[in-house]
Amino acid sequence: MTTYAYVRVSTKEQKIDRQLAAIEAFEIPKKRIFYDRQSGKDFERPEYQRLMKKICPGDLLIVKSIDRLGRNYNDILAQWQYITKEKTAAWCEQNLLVLFLFL
Repeated sequence: MTTYAYVRVSTKEQKIDRQLAAIEAFEIPKKRIFYDRQSGKDFERPEYQRLMKKICPGDLLIVKSIDRLGRNYNDILAQWQYITKEKTAAWCEQNLLVLFLFL
């Protein structure tokens, strides 16, 4: 199992420090932390797309909070289904302390 993290801020001026601090306990190497500095209106983000190409069955994805993944509930739900069902990877959303395992 490989652990990855995804971090997103909406603008270049916003800082990612709080999100990085929250995932620090997972000791994820920097090369497996993907972050975008753009709106969460859709999932056409370069680093998110790169992450989706890397994640494999049994891997774990850490996201600080669900709103960091995206803004639209239906789009987030579709991505959750893609990650957990098609990629068969686990998902951990820290604010809710929920771990979905579909392995």
